[in-house]
Amino acid sequence: MSTTAAKRIILPVEGMTCASCVSHVEEALREVVGVSQVVVNLATEKATVEVDDPQKATLPELMKAVHEVGYKVVTDRVNIAVGGMTCASCVAHVEGGLGEVPGVTRVVVNLATERAAVEYVPGLATLADFRLAIEDTGYKFLGLVEEAAQDREREARQQELRRQRNNLIIAWSIGLVVMIGTFQPYWFLPRIVPEWMNSKLFLFFLTTPIVFGPGRQFFVNSWNGLRRGLTDMNLLYATGIGAAYLIAIINTFWPEAGFGGREATFYEAAALLTAFIILGRYLEAVTRGRTSEAIRRLMKLQPKRARVLRDGQEMEIDAAEVQVDDLLLVRPGEAIPVDGVVQDGYSSVDQSMITGESMPVEKKAGDEVVGGTLNKTGAFKFRATRVGKDTALAQIIKLVEEAQTTKAPIQKIADRVAGHFILGVHALALGVFLFWFFFGYGLWFVPESRLILTPYLLTGMGVFGFALLTSVTVLIISCPCAVGLATPSAVMAGTGKAAEHGILFKGADALEATARLQVVIFDKTGTLTKGEPSVTDVVAMGRLTRDEVLHMAAVAEKNSEHPLGEAIVRGARERGIEPEDADGFNAIPGHGVEARLNGRTILLGNRKLMADRQVSLDGVVAEAERLENEGKTAMFVAVNGASAGIVAVADTLKETSREAVKELQRMGLQVVMITGDNRRTAQAIASQVGIDRVLAEVLPEDKANEVKKLQAEGLRVAMVGDGINDAPALAQADAGIALGSGTDVAKETGHVILIKDDLMDVVAALQVARQTLRLIKQNLGWAFGYNTLSIPIGAGLLYPFFSQMVSPELAALLMATSSLSVTMNTLRMKGYVPPIRRPGHTRAIAQEATA
Repeated sequence: MSTTAAKRIILPVEGMTCASCVSHVEEALREVVGVSQVVVNLATEKATVEVDDPQKATLPELMKAVHEVGYKVVTDRVNIAVGGMTCASCVAHVEGGLGEVPGVTRVVVNLATERAAVEYVPGLATLADFRLAIEDTGYKFLGLVEEAAQDREREARQQELRRQRNNLIIAWSIGLVVMIGTFQPYWFLPRIVPEWMNSKLFLFFLTTPIVFGPGRQFFVNSWNGLRRGLTDMNLLYATGIGAAYLIAIINTFWPEAGFGGREATFYEAAALLTAFIILGRYLEAVTRGRTSEAIRRLMKLQPKRARVLRDGQEMEIDAAEVQVDDLLLVRPGEAIPVDGVVQDGYSSVDQSMITGESMPVEKKAGDEVVGGTLNKTGAFKFRATRVGKDTALAQIIKLVEEAQTTKAPIQKIADRVAGHFILGVHALALGVFLFWFFFGYGLWFVPESRLILTPYLLTGMGVFGFALLTSVTVLIISCPCAVGLATPSAVMAGTGKAAEHGILFKGADALEATARLQVVIFDKTGTLTKGEPSVTDVVAMGRLTRDEVLHMAAVAEKNSEHPLGEAIVRGARERGIEPEDADGFNAIPGHGVEARLNGRTILLGNRKLMADRQVSLDGVVAEAERLENEGKTAMFVAVNGASAGIVAVADTLKETSREAVKELQRMGLQVVMITGDNRRTAQAIASQVGIDRVLAEVLPEDKANEVKKLQAEGLRVAMVGDGINDAPALAQADAGIALGSGTDVAKETGHVILIKDDLMDVVAALQVARQTLRLIKQNLGWAFGYNTLSIPIGAGLLYPFFSQMVSPELAALLMATSSLSVTMNTLRMKGYVPPIRRPGHTRAIAQEATA
């Protein structure tokens, strides 16, 4: 209905089950005129489309392309109450206004009920957009008719889960009866199972509902694909189930046809094959649901209602209707609906769900609050500054979703292989059939042949039946479902786990790059250090104590606006010393300050000031040089013409800098510090933190060049900075890590965004990324290893030696086991905690770092 002006469109796609489905959707969307790039993610079931020409690559065209290859774009629907409509033209205006909102696919407005039913693609349009469209056409937005919009995407996923669960119950309950009936003549079963259950007609009537009930989806989907010239997993399944069922029917009604005779009816193969494949489908649906739990948890944090003060009246409205500059009221125990600034009141707020901080943070007038966080104790009023999709929580959800819709480089290779796998498997199965038909059967077939784990002797099996059975087994056993799930499910789990700890990866490529890092460069000011000077040392001379020396210095600097002077005053107050106002004050540019207090003259400054006022520095020069060699600024204090001591000021290290560097080095990374400071100061800071390699006297604009030089050495480099001055270097690095971005994450330049200003999160980011990459490699190793080993066995490699073949149902069991192994391995990430965040770990590193 509308063209979309967005350059990037994320479409939720329903019906994809494997890597070949991904390639079909990608190819279909790429063929739409105006589309430049497409990335489809199986685990998230989303297609990310980059559009060059929005006039040609419209939303209906994109949806049509997806539909034509047999899949569906999921849409949401909301019912909106609209005020002010009086006639049919009003209806047309409202429909027109809503229809122009990017992402809207259908609008129906009813004048009698004053309702607008809007169907739209989630993520492309929001309630705030609908409100604006209605109000711009001159009508009133009266809110949603329901409490909240129906989440069709989640409902579709749940519906698929329920459908496969029902199929699973039907297939397994009947399939087990078929298996018991098939094995009735063997072992102890004749004593407890009646003979009529082994009747071929009885097994035929039991198996048929499984094949055409739960198994029907594979035949329908494969036919839909073939009509469009596409092949996918469904074709493998349909071929396997259909062949097993067909052989069973032939051997039941035409036992002399050469397919093994009446004793080789494969009803249990067709039944259990269907059951095992549906088990695999069910496990995949569960995996896709579980690995996206992090996103769902974040979405649940979004409050539904807000208490607003308008015209002096308190009113409760939908949180989506809050506007910038609205005054809101929050009571104890309530969630904060949007981002804002506290105007009145005092409380402590639990921000752990956004930043990962464990302790509640105190909030008073002037402090920022974040939507989705929990108010603990007091009540307060705050003014909304960011609402809707601009809130920190909405930005975080968007970033995590976008990360989960991207592909890691390692996944692109796997997808390329899996995408061409289906045709390859069919070609292989045909080759296996021809080999056994023309050569293998005549060379090695013996009447005592058996199917593994079945009671059948293949005595009556003719050459055609034997070759067909072997090729069907190859089709089933080679299904690359696990390959399709291996990477995206792990990326979803990893990015979600990182978000729980306040770490946001902007894409799967950023996550993989972080996992492969060899060098971490830290900017000094504001990253390793606090970014503001503070008092580090006070040296007393003569009769004055250290507190008295600091007191004199603070009095002299009380009215100073110089950063070093402010640091001295702040340092005095932190030690409980409140400086009085000086009786007189004189700033001496380039040298220091002079002040008078109660008849005493105070001098605070450098050597030049002391020399000009003929103050002797005997006994303190050596101490000053020691402090300066440590990278500190030493300021001399004199009272009434006599040297009184030294106050040293420096930009001090953050509390966790030393421990973070130590842990990174322990992980095998080279740590480098970059700064614009002179080499002596830089070396002093680096030695305190335990860094050996220092890049000093580097101008901000040259930092990116230093990153390039390291990359030219063949090293994979991370740059950790504040995301503003360091933007070029962050962009140049293999992984740019923006530290302490706070809540406005959308503006950050880095590939990895750390919400908190804590260097331990750099370590945590690397640990989460490495664990995720380990999972991906394990998943891919198992998935490809399974296919590498199982295909030759399914093709009959061991038959000449053991006279036993893999049965189709055993092939399906092995295929389902492969998917299950990937699923279970990925779900291990759910309980993962980065080692740096485990109780006691930080304490141990701190002790080691200070030892």
